[in-house]
Amino acid sequence: MDRKKTNALAVADFKKDSNTAFGILYEGYFGYTKKFVLNNSGSMEDAEDIFQDALVILYEKLYFDKFNTSGCLGSYVMGISKNLWLKKLRNKDFTIEITENYYAHHQAEIDAAIENEIHYWDRLGAYINSISAHCKNLIQDIFMKNKSIEEIQTQYQYTSRHNAQNQKHKCVEQIRKIKEKDILTTD
Repeated sequence: MDRKKTNALAVADFKKDSNTAFGILYEGYFGYTKKFVLNNSGSMEDAEDIFQDALVILYEKLYFDKFNTSGCLGSYVMGISKNLWLKKLRNKDFTIEITENYYAHHQAEIDAAIENEIHYWDRLGAYINSISAHCKNLIQDIFMKNKSIEEIQTQYQYTSRHNAQNQKHKCVEQIRKIKEKDILTTD
């Protein structure tokens, strides 16, 4: 998905009070929220609720804040989604109620979560750009396009599921080694 095009379409749509932006963002980014929530003790219904709440907060942010669209809206949505879900997990009895001015009351917390998410994706992008072209494509297919290991096996013509998983592991190891080297040089 073209980040600039998605940002421009969604922001323009939000400003017209249309619902197209919600569909664009859902199609492009719900998978990330779903994966995060499901991997962290949540259900599909939880993921849908959190994602909808994140979109409402993003909508509010567009109007309460001087919104800078230089970052990927997906990063903003994921930062908000993660923040909401982790907050809910910290207190199992906690019910997130998105009121009309939720963003205004939680602005600093939400902005910090968004910045952390953007910083995380920027670092991850730099690591991915440092690995081999084959691994870069494989990692993007698995983690960003959410392709199954069976789809990877077919697409990359691996002879078995085990070979596809092994290659995935080798590519993740390339990223891990680059990350470790980066941590050592920054300390």
